[in-house]
Amino acid sequence: MDNEIKQIIVASGPVIVENGRVLLNKHGEDKFWKFLGGRVELEDFSHPINFLEDACKREAKEENGIDIEIICPLKPMMVPKPNSEGVYVVLIHYLAKRLSEVKLGDDIDAFQDFDVEKVVNSEYTDEEFAPNVVPVLKSYLELRNKGLV
Repeated sequence: MDNEIKQIIVASGPVIVENGRVLLNKHGEDKFWKFLGGRVELEDFSHPINFLEDACKREAKEENGIDIEIICPLKPMMVPKPNSEGVYVVLIHYLAKRLSEVKLGDDIDAFQDFDVEKVVNSEYTDEEFAPNVVPVLKSYLELRNKGLV
């Protein structure tokens, strides 16, 4: 079976949109832009009811030195992990508000804001985005257009 699942990783992270622009990171072996966030760790389970939110806040602090306020959940997804056969990542996204200034963590290679509409419409032809970025931003725009966020 080609699509055999060998491992599932749960990751949580914020989707921060300010003035129509989304904040994205580039780090690790990946050469594409992605939302802040990362793997849910054992320490996040200290508050079982809020562990996904706690992981989201921890990752924002670790990667970009920021405190956040979670507004609401956005589209969850499961995607194959790049360069890892049989490994899938369950991505839990939260729309969040940034509460402090950015101070990049040591493992962040780059940080940039992008126009949400242009990302969704594939207008950044020289940039590559993680496979979850466009679908999640589309779900954000649907909520915004309905006046829900």
